[in-house]
Amino acid sequence: MGMIVAAGHANPDYCASQEEVQALIKQIFSGYPPVDRMLKVFQNAEIETRYFVKPIEWYQTFHDMEERNRLFVEEAVRLGKEAIQNCLDKQPLHYEDIEAIFTVCTTGLSTPSLEARIMNILPFSSSVKRIPIWGLGCAGGASGLARAFEYCKAFPKAIVLVLAVELCSLTFQLDDRSKSNLIGTSLFGDGAACMLVCGVESPVVKAKKTLPHIFAAKSVLKKDALDIMGWDIRNNGLYVIFSKDIPTLVANWLKPVVEDFLAEQKLSWNEISHFIAHPGGKKVIQAYEEAFGIHREMTADAAFILRKYGNMSSPTIFYVLERVLKKSIRSDEIGLACALGPGFSTELLLMRWT
Repeated sequence: MGMIVAAGHANPDYCASQEEVQALIKQIFSGYPPVDRMLKVFQNAEIETRYFVKPIEWYQTFHDMEERNRLFVEEAVRLGKEAIQNCLDKQPLHYEDIEAIFTVCTTGLSTPSLEARIMNILPFSSSVKRIPIWGLGCAGGASGLARAFEYCKAFPKAIVLVLAVELCSLTFQLDDRSKSNLIGTSLFGDGAACMLVCGVESPVVKAKKTLPHIFAAKSVLKKDALDIMGWDIRNNGLYVIFSKDIPTLVANWLKPVVEDFLAEQKLSWNEISHFIAHPGGKKVIQAYEEAFGIHREMTADAAFILRKYGNMSSPTIFYVLERVLKKSIRSDEIGLACALGPGFSTELLLMRWT
């Protein structure tokens, strides 16, 4: 069993309004009529602000893969370190108490992996187990939590971290006038977040009250759907793949998957008090509401994070969960966490407050 004890996040230095990003894209692709017609996606995204690792003017000029990936490593380490510090702040433990670190990312490459670099800055034990997870996109944060839950189930005294860092803005391509690139640019932001997960016999858990206790997790891959979401990796870096069919898949594919998962745990939707969703975009949130017949109150936290931070890929669900953790929740209430990712895939978790 795994208890979510604490959360923390770190935002990059530069905040831009949706209007500023739209003006930038209009300037970059001026004179290209299809882009002019598509600029309304920025207005319809219901995003107000996003954070980026560089000032918005930086994205007007070409930067090759080498430069962007070098920047990814530098900024991901800095933000990852800050997210960990914010997560562990005021916790009754030392860095040496951390037994394992699950690190999730998809928007850059680093060998040694990010947590190894962070371990050279923060005073972790040199024997920490390192589990880097790459390539799960928006589903990565939920997947990292699921793997941490399974680890703590095997080692009930364990104290582990799940770190998710994504710098989506560094994947922006100046030469890509595709619809996927424009939609991605209207949605994606940068961010880092960290979760502290502990086994039920951990001394940290014993000192806490009413925590979300993960009691089930499920990963499901939809076969023959590799072109729904992901990266096309070329000489200039990562080119986004983003299908318009994602909201439809929520209703036609995800709904029965979730219903089966609940049935396996002998639960129904009526017993779910909290829906902790990765907000892929406004249409995805609406698809959740329509598919599951839930009220907008259950997606309010996801909508708030989307509005203030955009879609940051894997860390986004941690931002949502961090808001939920600050609420006064009664014992025995149940939450469902859900995220969609490349493959096409979903990661699902059930948690009960105890």
